[in-house]
Amino acid sequence: MDITGNTIFIPGATSGIGLALALRLQAKGNTVVVGGRRAELLERIGADHGLDTVRIDTTDPASIRAAAAEVLARHPELNVLVPMAGIMRVEDWHRPESFLGSAEEVITTNVLGPIRLIAEFIEHLRTRPDATILTVSSGLAFTPLAATPSYNASKAAIHMLTESIRLQLADTSVRLQEIEPPAVRTELLPGQQDSEHAMPLAEFADEVMSLLENLPEAREIQVENVKFLRYGEARGDYDQVVAALNAADPHGK
Repeated sequence: MDITGNTIFIPGATSGIGLALALRLQAKGNTVVVGGRRAELLERIGADHGLDTVRIDTTDPASIRAAAAEVLARHPELNVLVPMAGIMRVEDWHRPESFLGSAEEVITTNVLGPIRLIAEFIEHLRTRPDATILTVSSGLAFTPLAATPSYNASKAAIHMLTESIRLQLADTSVRLQEIEPPAVRTELLPGQQDSEHAMPLAEFADEVMSLLENLPEAREIQVENVKFLRYGEARGDYDQVVAALNAADPHGK
């Protein structure tokens, strides 16, 4: 995607990676609309940063439809969608009663949410001369963290969803790009914001912006820190990468 002159909707950008990217995209001359569930937080973000905001619960199809209508009514020039909302949960698969409900929430948020968002915006995006859907997977889509099976699976699904939609929309003006974060110092899991194994948030966001600017046609946006996880199988050291990931940080922090 071009790094400037866009109108961008980022549901799930009230904190962490989403907000960091929203502010950097705004600074590059884009109009950015941030979506989230908490009205008071959205109000504060709007007041503090001058971002437009809309309330949306990406687990609720009716909320997605209402938010999409609101965003497009206010910003008919919208040409970039970044389905950012995601959750990560530790699960113990020795005890199904302890994880099943949580696992279902992960899949609803991380997989059904982006699918529903893309479905809601795709007809509009196809009318724009230059449009982008920027998905967010994870290094864990390619190397599993034992503690978070459903999260790993959800991000693998996003990777393959992105690959597949790109093929189908090759005859349109809509391009698909995929950000693949490593562990980043956010509150995705308790304590992750302070983890020495995670990449500093500002450093990650700055590197993503540099990649978007310098490699506008890249299919996968990969900071250097994620390549260890992303290419283990291609390098032939997948088993060692899995072992190193889980030995270094068995709880994903």
